[in-house]
Amino acid sequence: MAPPEQKEDFSLKETSPKIGGGRVSGSDKLTSSFDLVEQMEFLYVRIVRARDLPGNTVTNTCDPYVEVKIGNYKGTTIHFEKKPDPEWNQVFAFAKSRIQATSVDICLKDKIVVVNGNGGGDQIIGKITIDMPDIPKRVPPDSPLAPQWYRLEASNGTRARGELMFSIWWGSQADEAFSDAWHSDAAAVSGESIMNCRSKVYVSPKLWYVRVNVIEAQDLVTKIKNKNPEVRVKAVLGSVILKTTISQNKNLNPTWNEDLMFVAAEPFDDPLILTVENELAPNKEECLGRLVMPLSKADKRFLPSAVGAKWYNLDTSMSDDVGDKKNVKFASRLCMRFSLDGGYHVFDEATAYSSDLRATMKQLWPGTIGVLELGILSAKGLLPMKSKDGRGTTDAYCVAKYANKWVRTRTVVDSFDPKFNEQYTWEVYDPYTVITLVVFDNCHLHPNGGTDTRIGKVRIRLSTLETDRIYTLSYPLIALQPTGVKKMGEIQLAVRFTCSSFFNLLQTYTQPLLPKMHYIHPLSPDQIGNLRHQSTRLLSMRLSRAEPPLRQEVVEYLLDVGSQMWSLRRGKANVSRLMGFSQGILAVWVWFEKIRQWKNPKLTISVFILYLFVIFYPQMIIPSVLLVPIFGTGIMNFRNRPRNPPHMDIKLSQADTALPNDLEEEFDTFPSSKHGQFLAARYDRLRIIGGKIVMLIGDLATQLERIQSLLSWRDPRATSMFLMFCLVAAVVIFMIPPKHLLLFSGVFVMRHPRFRIDIPALPQNFFRRLPARADSLL
Repeated sequence: MAPPEQKEDFSLKETSPKIGGGRVSGSDKLTSSFDLVEQMEFLYVRIVRARDLPGNTVTNTCDPYVEVKIGNYKGTTIHFEKKPDPEWNQVFAFAKSRIQATSVDICLKDKIVVVNGNGGGDQIIGKITIDMPDIPKRVPPDSPLAPQWYRLEASNGTRARGELMFSIWWGSQADEAFSDAWHSDAAAVSGESIMNCRSKVYVSPKLWYVRVNVIEAQDLVTKIKNKNPEVRVKAVLGSVILKTTISQNKNLNPTWNEDLMFVAAEPFDDPLILTVENELAPNKEECLGRLVMPLSKADKRFLPSAVGAKWYNLDTSMSDDVGDKKNVKFASRLCMRFSLDGGYHVFDEATAYSSDLRATMKQLWPGTIGVLELGILSAKGLLPMKSKDGRGTTDAYCVAKYANKWVRTRTVVDSFDPKFNEQYTWEVYDPYTVITLVVFDNCHLHPNGGTDTRIGKVRIRLSTLETDRIYTLSYPLIALQPTGVKKMGEIQLAVRFTCSSFFNLLQTYTQPLLPKMHYIHPLSPDQIGNLRHQSTRLLSMRLSRAEPPLRQEVVEYLLDVGSQMWSLRRGKANVSRLMGFSQGILAVWVWFEKIRQWKNPKLTISVFILYLFVIFYPQMIIPSVLLVPIFGTGIMNFRNRPRNPPHMDIKLSQADTALPNDLEEEFDTFPSSKHGQFLAARYDRLRIIGGKIVMLIGDLATQLERIQSLLSWRDPRATSMFLMFCLVAAVVIFMIPPKHLLLFSGVFVMRHPRFRIDIPALPQNFFRRLPARADSLL
């Protein structure tokens, strides 16, 4: 009998790593001393250069390279061809926990190629051996060790020709050379792939909103004389093309007054190209003029006031002949406003979990309120992501983003339980921000590796963290795949949010979430979505040019590109969230119904006495509501408050109950890659869902139209009855004191069930008979 299948544990776990913990205070609040991660010792070897090297016996030239060998671990520099005085300036890092040798061998070799059947095999020029006890130890902020010249020794112990400059020391991951070093974890990687294993810090380019307000054009010239011109303006910036609508003025002096908005990144590469076109037929236009505007000429705007409009001469000559352009005596003109709007925040992340809300212009940034420190400790239980030599393997690395700073850990090669122990720091401007960390499998260490494979994601909202406290937790790495949800492993993180001024932290809760320009001149949701798409494309392009590159699949996964696409699973999750909020209101209504039904007579009498107290002492209503239900409930919930920040919840996400067809649709491309009956089944299902939504909206519209029909005289008898009721009610309320009315209303609502008939009330019956415009629908 097969053993029962064990369920995967998707919960958040507290851990107790070997790190410096506790709280910080005083002058240590804004310092980072790598106290969130386990201190790891490394043996660093920096190979700088060599000189006066001899030629080999085959080609009489020297193709040198250096090999650093410690026991079974070996690191190799690049080799130079025919260069007796090479310069490498490469750093090697060997983890002390894996070192078993008692000495370090640094060999300078000559890479000999086969020439006319001779050669083949590398020749040792000389080597240097250093004993482990003789290696000094460096602790930052000590200055880096100065490299020294060492004479080479031949294999027989005699002095060899040539010298090698290098430095060697014991250090930790806090060393400046850590991020640029070749690590022994990547011993199986060589060549240019070593760069893909290193840890790096990236900074996003400065993003601007480019606003082009096209106002009007004058004196356009067209070759088509027998047709009214249909003129519009096309704007091109890089690969983004936007167009105005066709002008309502069907003449050669059209007007628009429309805004076209782009996203540009510093340094500006592409100019803005404007073309005035006359649409002759679908996909056929006549060019009436062209204008090329470098972005460096745009006015930088960060105040609500608009920049001044300017007239620009259009280039109506489409030839490249300079003589033809000089002979032009008549110029068409375009009036527009051209500005870089620095008062907005450029959205590159989903607004629900953005890591930065600041404006583009640095002058508009708020002051820092603290420091966020993240220690990426280790991962456990990672699943094999690819196959190598007939066995599963994983080459994991992490990428974290907060604000405009991206960090990437080194790649730990061939390990399902990699240890990173790297710590990073960010300045914090707003607690209502989220730091996002993703884990990927590096597929670029070997030829034909393909794209990197996602393993999981973690989000941490800063407002859920207590200040000056270290959270050390193991987050589950959850991946949603077409086959279902799956736990890919765990990532152990240490997080600390350090506050420099508690008063400034509380003050941020009273400030607007976004820069003022978003409220004075707001952008529409469609504009924000379009501009965010441009921003993510720009960031992917720029960060992919870095070395090592931060690839497109990593940037898009971290920025949640595609999260706005249709997903039935996410729709069910949002409905579940809405119902979760409604349960509180429903619970209050059920409780009140029990009181009305006298299920507990003592409780009903107590509530009625409290109601009488409120009626005769109305000044106590607001204080009582603030004190008892709100303040009291908050104090009661303090004991059960969350102790740890939230994490990915598969139940809330409806990932554990998602059907295969739903997941297949969610992971489908756009446009869809499916054909035939698959698309027909999806379309029919969407029609059913859409039909239910249409019915729900129709019912809501009917109820609202019934309220409107009370005074519209659509039903003369109902309107007459309602107006007569209002007249009588006004007289009664004027004649009878409000206390007596409230007392009578309370007695009537909470009367005993023996004095109540379980049929719909009179106002409900009257309201349901009111007319609505649903009768007029086809």
